Amino acid sequence: MIRTQTDGDVRVVTLDRPEARNALRPADLTALREAFEEPEGDDRRPVTYLRGAGDAFCAGADLDAVAALDDPEAFARRGQRAAAAIEESPSVVVCGVDGAARGGGVELALAADVRVATPRATLGEPGVSLGLFGAWGGTVRLPRIMGEGDALDFALSGRVLDAEAALRTGLVSRVVDDLRAVADEIAAGESDALAAIKRRIRDRRDEETQENAEATAFADLHDAHAAEIARRRE
Repeated sequence: MIRTQTDGDVRVVTLDRPEARNALRPADLTALREAFEEPEGDDRRPVTYLRGAGDAFCAGADLDAVAALDDPEAFARRGQRAAAAIEESPSVVVCGVDGAARGGGVELALAADVRVATPRATLGEPGVSLGLFGAWGGTVRLPRIMGEGDALDFALSGRVLDAEAALRTGLVSRVVDDLRAVADEIAAGESDALAAIKRRIRDRRDEETQENAEATAFADLHDAHAAEIARRRE
C-alpha cells in the first residue's frame, strides 16, 4: 500500500489504497514508518512529498482492523512510531491533502513539516463518535499547531473543516490547486539550509539551548555558502 519513488529533488511517498480511501492497517503503518526512515544512497532527497492516491488523502485507521484489535495500545504505539518517523525525518516533509483526511490521516498530516490542501480538501477527527480519539500523537501535536482552544473544539465536536477553515486555524498553511508544486518550490532551496531550518524549528529543548544551536547552525551555513553570499553581494 505504501509506494515510494524519487523525482528530481523530491521523494514521493504515496498512500496507495484508493479503494479504501487509503485507510491504514497495522502492516501499512509499519511500511509507512520504514518509508520515512533515512533512505540510503541515491534515494536521499532534501524534500519528501506525502500524498494519497485517488480522491482522498487518508481515511485514517482501517475500521475493520480497529474492530479486530487484540492489543489496541500496541496499535496506537505503531501509529505513533509512523507519525514520529515523518516528524523526525531528516528530509523536509510536505503533506498534500486532496479530498478527505480523517482521524489518523489528519494525525499523519500533523507530523509533516508543511501541510497544504486543495480547495476540495476536508479534515476531521471523527473518533469521538466511536468513543475513541486520535492516538497517533494527535493530542500532542494538535494543540501545538491549532492552539488549545481550536484543538479542543475540533477534536471534541468531531466536526469537519473545509480547506478555508483549516487554513484559518493553522491546520494547513496554504490552499492551492497544485500540491506537488509546493514541494518543488521548497526543494529549490539549498538542501543543507532546509535541513538546518527544520532541525532548529523542530527543536523542543529549552530556549537557551535552542538559541545556541541556532547560532551554531547559522555559522556553519555561512561558512559553507560564503562564496555564493559574496557573489550575490557583488
